[in-house]
Amino acid sequence: MTVTIAVVGAGARGQVYARAATAGGRARVVAVADPDPERRARLAAEHGLPEQACFTGWADLAAEPKLADAVVIATQDRLHVEPAVAFADLGYAILLEKPMAPTEPEARRIVEAVERNGVVFAVGHVLRYTPYTRALKALLGSGRLGTISSVQHLEPVGWWHQAHSFVRGAWRNAAESGPMLLTKSCHDIDWLLHVIEDEPVSVASFGSLTHFRPENRPEGAGDRCVSCAVEGSCPYSAKRLYLDCLGDPAQEFWPLGAVTSDATAEGVTHALETGPYGRCVYDCDNDVVDQQVVMLEFRRGATASFTMTAFTPLEHRKTRIFGSHGFAEGDGRTIRVVDFAPGAPGAEETIDTATSAGASLADGHGGGDLGLTLAFLDAVEAGDQAPLGADAAAALAGHLVVWAAERARETRTVLAL
Repeated sequence: MTVTIAVVGAGARGQVYARAATAGGRARVVAVADPDPERRARLAAEHGLPEQACFTGWADLAAEPKLADAVVIATQDRLHVEPAVAFADLGYAILLEKPMAPTEPEARRIVEAVERNGVVFAVGHVLRYTPYTRALKALLGSGRLGTISSVQHLEPVGWWHQAHSFVRGAWRNAAESGPMLLTKSCHDIDWLLHVIEDEPVSVASFGSLTHFRPENRPEGAGDRCVSCAVEGSCPYSAKRLYLDCLGDPAQEFWPLGAVTSDATAEGVTHALETGPYGRCVYDCDNDVVDQQVVMLEFRRGATASFTMTAFTPLEHRKTRIFGSHGFAEGDGRTIRVVDFAPGAPGAEETIDTATSAGASLADGHGGGDLGLTLAFLDAVEAGDQAPLGADAAAALAGHLVVWAAERARETRTVLAL
């Protein structure tokens, strides 16, 4: 069976899923919908689509009789709900980029539509599908660590990634996209629920925008990096970040692809002179946090702490798991295990998960993009949700924790879930 796919939203995520699906010959892209003519034409050319298979918006595609087995919905976050409901009603299997929706009522509309129509449904929680996570889940499933007592989990966003996506970029402003915990870290909350396999019962959270604020602007800084007297010494120089991408195909795809499609020095400079990505990071309309912690208590007594911070290199997540019979810590590539068992006190092993890919979008999120896509194709081929290991209700569960954590942060309270 060759799975046929329509792509709604031909930006970076839509391209990534389309390439992952078609790379092994198991799927074929048969339609694209995107209001941007350049993005639409680029994806159409890559997958050999005729003009009649190209649509200016999801509604035009949904108005046609069903023409694919599945649809990838990779529109901006606040444009997920209506196409997801419409395509579920048309009987399409759906791969929906995270987050599901900006609010709980909208996410519940999607879940209701999926369950009403009985369609295969996946959310882009790619961390579940990396070789590293599969190895860690196998370790925990073996019982080697005993009962999980607590978990520490770190998301190192990366200083330049924060500046690119969450200060200058599309996810900088909560009113336009959503809070950082939803747009970036719903991955991690979902992952913690997946790893711990228990129901969270209470949550607290603290976080704020600590650095990317007007009062931290260096003396003499200009409005744009291209004309700034102190740009050469600034860690967040847009000139250095984006001009250094030139010549590297992966970096030209991301992050540079979000800035300009003209991958030349002249094209990048023009974009920085005129577009949002050339702005001083201390002079943007950003308001999402640049650091946040979330504390969770689970029904069986385990606790988890999650830290998201901008002020790191962009790397794989770091995790420590404290069990009654052993300890494990992982860095996205390897897992160090320390056994407490009699006869081998303190015995150590390092598990190599054979993860070679990096943590960024350009690197496929450590194999998670491919892993999710292949699991989705398995589910579509089988007409069964099981290969995905999670359903719409499971995806919603992590989102509910995110929204509760945000309420806890805003009210400085501990909330029952």
